[in-house]
Amino acid sequence: MKFAGTRPILRLVLALVAVAIAAFAVTGCSMLKDASKSDTAKAKVGDCINVLEGSATDSKTEPVACSSEKAVYKVAQIFDKKTECKEEQTSYEEALNGGTTAFLCLTPNFKEGACYNESKTTGYKYVQCTAPEASFKVTKRIDGQADEFLCDTSSAIGFRIVPDPKTTFCLGNPK
Repeated sequence: MKFAGTRPILRLVLALVAVAIAAFAVTGCSMLKDASKSDTAKAKVGDCINVLEGSATDSKTEPVACSSEKAVYKVAQIFDKKTECKEEQTSYEEALNGGTTAFLCLTPNFKEGACYNESKTTGYKYVQCTAPEASFKVTKRIDGQADEFLCDTSSAIGFRIVPDPKTTFCLGNPK
């Protein structure tokens, strides 16, 4: 026995199922690709990163709130393949099976009054000011200006300048 009007309803249901399958195919592949990435590799421009353990080949990092003193880096740029970052930026590369899955260019996001360890091979890491590995303390952070002459030369042991966004970090002795 046939009921009147079942064919249009059946067609509508089949059309909706086809649309759902197509949507899953498009987003599912993207979700599978992102599933192999760490939380750091999934970060977006403007997000901040804490370095838990620095390493030239296998750093341990985590996303954190940019207001945290542990927010050592801010994501400036994101790429799918290895790219040359600007001079003042640090690169973060995540690879899987020999291929790059994420490549981030990170800019310093130091907090005034906080201390950091600096390593030529592993970059910056937040540390307590009393820690023996503390390299410097940020004595002053000046947003909106990139000028080392804004630092007090009588107490500063150095400075870091970030041209984009313009930021000056005046550095002092951590002790």
